[in-house]
Amino acid sequence: MKASLLLLSSWSLVLFPPISGAQDDPRAAIAPGNPNLHVRSGLASLKQRLEMDRKCHVAFLGGSITQNTGGHTAMVPAWLKKKFPGVEVTVTNAGLGSTCSTSGAFRLEPDIFGKGEVDLLVVEFAVNDDQDAGHARRECIRGMEGIISQVQRKHPKCGIVMVHFVNPGMLDKLGKGEAPVAIAAHEAVAARHGVISVNVAAEVAAATRGGRYGWKDYGGTHPGRFGYRVASNMITTAIEAGLAKDNQEARGKSADLLDAGSYDHGRFLAPKEAEFPAGWRLGKVGRELLPLGGIRSQYSSYQLLRGEQPGAGLTIEFTGRTVGAFLLAGPDAGILEARIDGGPATRHDLYHRYSRGLNYPRSVIFGTDLKPGKHVLALQLAKEKNPASRGTTASILFFEVNR
Repeated sequence: MKASLLLLSSWSLVLFPPISGAQDDPRAAIAPGNPNLHVRSGLASLKQRLEMDRKCHVAFLGGSITQNTGGHTAMVPAWLKKKFPGVEVTVTNAGLGSTCSTSGAFRLEPDIFGKGEVDLLVVEFAVNDDQDAGHARRECIRGMEGIISQVQRKHPKCGIVMVHFVNPGMLDKLGKGEAPVAIAAHEAVAARHGVISVNVAAEVAAATRGGRYGWKDYGGTHPGRFGYRVASNMITTAIEAGLAKDNQEARGKSADLLDAGSYDHGRFLAPKEAEFPAGWRLGKVGRELLPLGGIRSQYSSYQLLRGEQPGAGLTIEFTGRTVGAFLLAGPDAGILEARIDGGPATRHDLYHRYSRGLNYPRSVIFGTDLKPGKHVLALQLAKEKNPASRGTTASILFFEVNR
C-alpha cells in the first residue's frame, strides 16, 4: 500500500503511513458517546476553514509522544484529508522530547504561531508533567493554563483539543480509582476554559481493566501503532463532535484564571540579552560547548549561553511576574544561585535524573509571583554540585519570562 502525502509547511515534508491496519481493529473503535471525551465547545471556525476555505493548519504541541511523526500527528491529519477530500492540510509538529507544559507555555508563540495562523491545536503534556518534570498540581495548572489562555486570547479562532496520554504509574493510579495529578490539573484547566479534552489514559485503563486489550497491545508510555490509533480515534471522534456543534468555541472566562500565576503571557528572551562577563560563552549548540552527554539534533541550530566556572555570574533585566530558563542539563550540570532585585539567593540544582548521558532539556523557574514591572535577575554558578554531576556548568538556551 502506498503512503499518502499531506502538504506541510515549507520547512518540512513527511510521508504519513497508510491509515489501515490498526484503524480497522474493532478494539480501537471509539463511539461518539464515549465517557472519556469531553466536547465542551464547538469548532465553528475550523468547520468554516474545512468546508469553505478548503484549507486547514493543524498544530501539535507536546513531548516525545507528539514528536513521533508516525503517531497521532500523522493519523489525525490523514483522517482530515479522508473526511474532507481536496482540503489542503498544513501540519506543524512542535513535539519536543522531555519537555513539560511549563516549557510549552513559553515556547508556544515561536514554535506554533510563529509558523502562521493555526486552525486547530492538539496539545498533550500529562505524561511529561508527571514523569519528567514531576510537577505538583500548581505547576501542572500554570503551564497548561498558560498555553490555553494564550491561544484563546491571542488566537481566538484556533480550536483546541487537549489530550491526556498515560504511563504505567498513571495507569496504576487510575486502576485504583485515583486521578493522576497532571490529568486532574489539566482537566480542571479544560473545564474552566471550555476546551475539548480527550482522556486517553482513562480509556486505556477501562480497556485493560475490562480485558478489551492489554497494556502491551497499547504499546507502553510511547504507544505502538495500535495505541496511537486508539488515541487518534478518540481525537477525531471529539473533533467530529466539535464540528457538529453550532456554537463557536466556548471560551469560558478566559481572563478568570484558575491560578493567577499561570504563564498566560509566557515568552522567551534570547540569551544574548543577558550581561555576562568572563566565565560564560555564547555560541551554537555543539561539542565545543557541550563536551559531555548526548545532544539531540533539534537543538543544533540554537544559540547557547554556557557557564562553567564556579562564581561566574550574569544579569538580565526583564519585565514580568515570573522568570526562569529553558536549558540543557547534561552530565556536568551544576547549581545556580538566583537573586531577583538583589534579594536573598535561592538555589537551583540543574542536574536531572536523566542528565547522566544526555543534555536534557528542562525548564527551571527562578522566581515567581513577583510584583508586576521591571526586575533584574542575577545568576551565579555555585561551587557545590549534585553528587551525581561531573561538573558545575549551566547551559541556557532561553530565559523564560511571564509578564
